Amino acid sequence: MVIDIKKRLQDEILTLQTELRVHLPKEIQKAREHGDLRENAEYKAAKERQSYLEARAAQLHRRLAALNMVNLDRIPRDKVGLGSTVHVRQEDTGEERVFEIVVPEDSDPSIGRISPSSPIGKCLLGSEEGDSVEVKVPAGTKEYEITKLVTIHDQVQDDE
Repeated sequence: MVIDIKKRLQDEILTLQTELRVHLPKEIQKAREHGDLRENAEYKAAKERQSYLEARAAQLHRRLAALNMVNLDRIPRDKVGLGSTVHVRQEDTGEERVFEIVVPEDSDPSIGRISPSSPIGKCLLGSEEGDSVEVKVPAGTKEYEITKLVTIHDQVQDDE
C-alpha cells in the first residue's frame, strides 16, 4: 500500500523533473528569442508553468518524506489505524459498511477508502472491535458500531 504510493510519487517527481530540466528550458529559450520579454505571453506562460512545476515537485518531495517516516511498529495491532479495514453497522438504520483507512492519496470515499483525517476516519482511529463511535457529518450525527476490525498487521500475516 505505502510502497505503491511511494512509487507513484517518485514517478511523478521524475516526470516533473524531466519537464523542468529538459522541455521547459527549451520553451523559455524559444520565447526569449521572440524579443521583448515584458510583452511576451509565451515567456510569461512558460515561467508560470515553471513556478507551478517547482511548487508541485516540492509538495511531492514533502509527501514522500512523510511517507518514509511511516513506521508499522507504531500502528496499533488491536485498534483502528492506518491500513485497517473496519466493518461498521449504523446503529439507527442497521446499514452495514466497510471502511479502509488509507493515506490521503488513495482515499476515495465513494468506495469506502477514507483518510485518517476525514470525519469518519478521525472518529474510528484508536477504536476497537465492539466500540461505538459517533461521527459528526454535514447531515448531522451518525453512530456506528465496529463489528469487525482487520488491522494492517492482520493483513500482513494473512499474506505470508
